[in-house]
Amino acid sequence: MNSAILYTFRRCPYAMRARLGLHLSQLNPLVREIELKNKPAEMLAISAKGTVPVLVTADNQVISESLDIMRFALTQYPAPDTKYLTANEYLSLQYWLDKPLTESLINANDNDFKPWLDKYKYADRFPENSQLWYRQQAEQFIQLLEDQLQQQNYLCSNTPTLADLAIFPFIRQFANVEPVWFNAIPYPKVSAWLTTLVNSPLFNVTMYKYPLWLPQQNMIQFKYSISDDGQVVPLCKN
Repeated sequence: MNSAILYTFRRCPYAMRARLGLHLSQLNPLVREIELKNKPAEMLAISAKGTVPVLVTADNQVISESLDIMRFALTQYPAPDTKYLTANEYLSLQYWLDKPLTESLINANDNDFKPWLDKYKYADRFPENSQLWYRQQAEQFIQLLEDQLQQQNYLCSNTPTLADLAIFPFIRQFANVEPVWFNAIPYPKVSAWLTTLVNSPLFNVTMYKYPLWLPQQNMIQFKYSISDDGQVVPLCKN
């Protein structure tokens, strides 16, 4: 096997952001869509922590953190001619990969917001406080994003950067807990930002539904594209 392999789970926000980065690169791994309740022995053998995403490179390097996968794909396999961004937008994406603001926003998402999001989403598992209280704690990060988006269309500039791609899958998850409430919240900039990213061709192709991988099945090549009529179509298969 001389191709990279990606272990992923479609609905996991960490796996989403890894796939977003991969679709903006030339790296075209074989996909193993797994069940989190039935993790394959092959994945556990190479990544004992048992979480997705996991990328095994062609030279057998194992990358098991979503941000590391994004940065690896975007730096080692850049695709400035991607159909999802203009050439200037791609330059901006690469420029912002390791800037302090990028790191600060992603760290706030992963370390502060995500724990509150989990408690808000699964409030019945955390009866110490109400779902409303957990939501209010999570809203502090939403307000931070709202303030940031007062300055430009996206979190770091007027075009999408790593911060946007790494964060919006989690805000999407937050919005889906109480969609009626979210659609009425006083965060118009966040709402517009999220709508733009969720409705983008890049996210559409990122959310392609791969068949469940089983060891006896062939794997499917990763790259898909958006046709003129908005359909997701494969670029190649193994």
